Amino acid sequence: QVQLVESGGGLVQAGGSLRLSCAASGRTFSGYHYTMGWFRQAPGKEREFVATLSWDDGSTNYADSVKGRFTISRDNAKSTIYLQMSSLKPEDTAVYYCAAQGPFSSILYTAPRDYNYWGQGTQVTVSS
Repeated sequence: QVQLVESGGGLVQAGGSLRLSCAASGRTFSGYHYTMGWFRQAPGKEREFVATLSWDDGSTNYADSVKGRFTISRDNAKSTIYLQMSSLKPEDTAVYYCAAQGPFSSILYTAPRDYNYWGQGTQVTVSS
C-alpha cells in the first residue's frame, strides 16, 4: 500500500508561482519502478492530466495547457515529487491530485484510470 500526501496549495494572483509537494510512503514504496502523476479537477469538470514522471529515469510528459509553465520533479531521498507552477492563470484553478502507479511501472500514463494510488488533493486558486 502507498500513501500520498499533497501540500503547497493556496491562493495566488495571476502570473504568480506555487510549488506543490507530494510525499509518498508505504511499506513497499521505494520510488523506483513507479510512475508518478499530477492531475487536477475544477468544479463541474472531469479530472484532467497535468504532468507525469517516471521515477526510474526521470522522464516526463506534460499536458499542452501547462507546457513551459509547470515542471514535475522528484527528490529520491525524501520520496517526494513536486509540481513547480509558474505564470499561473485563473484557468489553472482546481484541486490538484498526486497519483502513483506501481510497482513495476515506467510508462508515462496520462489517464486517471491508469493510476492505482491517489492523494487527498490540495486546492489551488488563481485570482485575476
